[in-house]
Amino acid sequence: MLFPAKTKGFYLERNEFGVTFARTSTPGAPMVVEDIRECAVGDAEAMAAICADFRPKKASSAYLMATCGVSPEQRVVRRATIDPKKVREEGYLNELVSSQFRIDAVAYTLALLNAGNGLEYDMNRATQKDVVFCGLPAADIITIQEGLLTEGVFPERLEIGSLAALGAIVDYTGFNQFSSPTLVLEIGAESTHSYIVSPDGIEASRPIQQGLNAMVPVVQKELGLKDEESARKLFLSNTFDFTGMAPVLVKKLLKELQSSIGFYEVQTGQSIGQLVCTLLPQKLVWLEAAIAAQLGVGVLKPDFSPWLQARQITLADTLPAGALSSRSFALLGLMTQFSSSNAVAS
Repeated sequence: MLFPAKTKGFYLERNEFGVTFARTSTPGAPMVVEDIRECAVGDAEAMAAICADFRPKKASSAYLMATCGVSPEQRVVRRATIDPKKVREEGYLNELVSSQFRIDAVAYTLALLNAGNGLEYDMNRATQKDVVFCGLPAADIITIQEGLLTEGVFPERLEIGSLAALGAIVDYTGFNQFSSPTLVLEIGAESTHSYIVSPDGIEASRPIQQGLNAMVPVVQKELGLKDEESARKLFLSNTFDFTGMAPVLVKKLLKELQSSIGFYEVQTGQSIGQLVCTLLPQKLVWLEAAIAAQLGVGVLKPDFSPWLQARQITLADTLPAGALSSRSFALLGLMTQFSSSNAVAS
């Protein structure tokens, strides 16, 4: 299938809580972010409307051709230490993945990256021992691509949204010369992906089997509600102030986070300075401040403009105030080309 050259750039970031589209003035930097739209996952009507609005009027294709970032539940973005002398040995990497990450390596499509700069690991010049394994189940990749096509989106490039977000945060903290590592949390319905990053890359990673759904029974118990469904609706509705209940809601998650952070701080001598949650839906953003308060760290409140301008990305004046938030790191990561030479502000 042949497509004409694009004069605009189109980006889609999809996670379990929503879909965000962006249109830029050109496919690559320098660019202006002209429009940003959001819709709920599974809202076919809203997806079709956004695709129709974004698709060039004279397009010869019925698809919106976009760079896509996705973060399905079974994604793998895990830091690990390998033996460079063994990487070319048959079965070594698969055995390591299966034993450390408890997944069937054969069922996954995986890539190996350098933990510091995010570049593809050179198997022929294997010297680095700190790496990041990233990938998805092969079956999920096919399902995701077919789903996007059904919704009217042709994925020109398909990335793991978590990687795009982490790359952007690493670059952002380097640009702003952060002196302490940042805790990045992707809190999903069933689980939480926890990362510690610095301007030097991904320092640590851990999946935690505690998500938003684990907080619902706590809400039910604390408020004396008759069933979990009532508790769930209230929890997600943003019509009740849960901040006073936050320490109880996040107690189990906090225990796991404190264990991970404690191990990292003992190993490195570095203390976590700030926290950012990149997936929380707008009605639950209060959890970010609640978790940060319990951990005794600050909340990363990004000021995107200077960083984006340095990356030759500007925001159109027509974009509403608040169009970007901590949830935008993945979307912006899809747009930005990172390198070690542009990490620090000039």
